[in-house]
Amino acid sequence: MPYAVTHILFPIILLALFRDYYIKKRDRKNFPLHYVLLAGIGGALPDIDIPISFALNIFGVESWQIHKTFTHSLLFPGIFVLGFVLLNRASPSARICNITRHKLKLSLISLMLGIGALTHILLDSLFFFFFYFYYPFSNKAFGTNLLAFLQPELQDGALKLLDGILLLAWIVYLELKHRISDFI
Repeated sequence: MPYAVTHILFPIILLALFRDYYIKKRDRKNFPLHYVLLAGIGGALPDIDIPISFALNIFGVESWQIHKTFTHSLLFPGIFVLGFVLLNRASPSARICNITRHKLKLSLISLMLGIGALTHILLDSLFFFFFYFYYPFSNKAFGTNLLAFLQPELQDGALKLLDGILLLAWIVYLELKHRISDFI
C-alpha cells in the first residue's frame, strides 16, 4: 500500500486544486485551507487500525488483526459523509471555535475527513488486490494490484518514488499558485 506521505498529500492536492480552480475567489473565505489540511488528515485516518492492533497485542489480544478491515471499507468514510449530512441538516451553521480564526463548520470537517479516508481506500485498492470494500457485510476482495506489474525488488522503490513525486508536485504547486517563497 502507498506510504503515509502519499495518503496525506493526495487528498490535500485534490482539495487544493478544487479550492483554487473550482470555487470562485470571493467564496474561498468559506473554504479555508484548513479544510484541505483536514482532508489530508483524513487520508491517514484509515491506518488508525495499526496502532489499535498494536495496543490490543500488548494487552494480550494477539490474534485480532484488524488492519485492512473496518477502517479500509467504504463504511468508514461513509460514516463521515453521514456525519456531514446529519450535521448539515441539524445545524448547518454549527462551527468549532477557538481552533482557527475561520471557525470551521462541523459538517465540512466531517466531509473532509470522509473524502480523505475515501482517497486512502481507493489508493490502497489501486496498488494492491485484497481490499474488502463492503466489510463487515462481505469478504469479497477488490483491487487492481498495479504493483504486480513491477518486479518485486522495484515495488518498494516505486512507492517511495510516488511519495517524492507528490511531495515535489505539491511544493511546486504552492510556489506557483501561492508564492510560498515570499513567506520564507
